Amino acid sequence: MRPYLEDFALLGCAVYATIPAFWLTLHPFAKHWRTRGRDSFKTILPLWLLYIAIAALAMSPWRHIHLYQSPFAFVAGAILVLIGLLLYALSSRNFTHVQLSGLAEVEPDRHAQQLITTGIRSRVRHPIYLGHLCELLGWSILFGTVSLYALTLFAIVTGAIMIHLEDNELEARFGEPYREYRRRVPGILPRLF
Repeated sequence: MRPYLEDFALLGCAVYATIPAFWLTLHPFAKHWRTRGRDSFKTILPLWLLYIAIAALAMSPWRHIHLYQSPFAFVAGAILVLIGLLLYALSSRNFTHVQLSGLAEVEPDRHAQQLITTGIRSRVRHPIYLGHLCELLGWSILFGTVSLYALTLFAIVTGAIMIHLEDNELEARFGEPYREYRRRVPGILPRLF
């Protein structure tokens, strides 16, 4: 049973690890995608599926090579996975699927652009990305495979680039209110109190 769970974790982590690639396919080229509107997702989504497939296939040879196996790691990993799910639930308040998917960037005339700084976003600017990180780390710690840790490392590096570019994009879009928000609220590691 465990090998099947490891395969499932590999696929899930391939999805999470390639979210920055999805973002980097869409956002820096938003002007181009706007000319195609919603049809742009007919290209972007298959590209993301390709990224997922490449990541999963590239890591497949190492999917059952363990750095360790421990029941304590299983518990710690499961806690991180649950924290990631909680962050997703908290992040979905006052934040629509349009904002999450990038549709607001592709169709700015059809979707209101607003800066959300309440709820979980009053403690961390990018709670969804923090949720992704918790999920990746959780699955990696839980199973302890080389492939999951490699995908997590890849996501951390590409995610750091994505967050830097997204902060710049949001600052250009919202100006001084975002600059003040950025000074006040940390990007990934939240203020708890």
